Amino acid sequence: MTFRQAGARLLTLATVIALSTLSLSGPAHAEDSIPPGGQVTLDVQTVNGSGCPAGTAWVSMQPDNTGFRIYYSDFRAADGGSSNPTDIRKNCQVNLLVHIPQGFTYAIARADYWGRAHLEPGATALERTNYYVQGSSDNNYADHYFAGPFNGSWHTVDITAAAELVWAPCGVTRSLNVNTELRVDSGSSSATSTISLRASEGDVYTLVNFQWRRC
Repeated sequence: MTFRQAGARLLTLATVIALSTLSLSGPAHAEDSIPPGGQVTLDVQTVNGSGCPAGTAWVSMQPDNTGFRIYYSDFRAADGGSSNPTDIRKNCQVNLLVHIPQGFTYAIARADYWGRAHLEPGATALERTNYYVQGSSDNNYADHYFAGPFNGSWHTVDITAAAELVWAPCGVTRSLNVNTELRVDSGSSSATSTISLRASEGDVYTLVNFQWRRC
């Protein structure tokens, strides 16, 4: 799986944004885009990181088998003001076993992230995610940059080109890892700047979409 690195963009006040959306290189085959009719289940193996202390992140499968959602209740990075030095960078890695019907395999085709940020003038923030399947050498990442002044909601999108999809091996259950990182730099400002992926602030979550095909 290969994502191109996003460039920095200045975000205007109270604007919902989509950064660095990467278009598919071509249409998927019809038979590859239809989710299997059988049950797809997820087993959460581990949830680790400073951005997701125990009990603050959970996962739910989409009922139509198109993907899954990750919710966070305490995923927030901050810098400046009274924030702690360790708050500058937060991360969370979710390790899942994806159980799928026999005869199918999947790849991560798209991921959407919704969050909130308060960035003082001169402050910057970063949202980074990488995705990889156990045993695969592909471990690339997508970066999305934010610049203050900004105060509001944000939305970023990662899309994998069709020719670069990394498929889970057929007939073998392997772990899928989603590792997300938030960083903040207050720059010249002494006030607090923050970026978050926190469901406690409203309907905020990560939506990861599968691409399906038959083995």
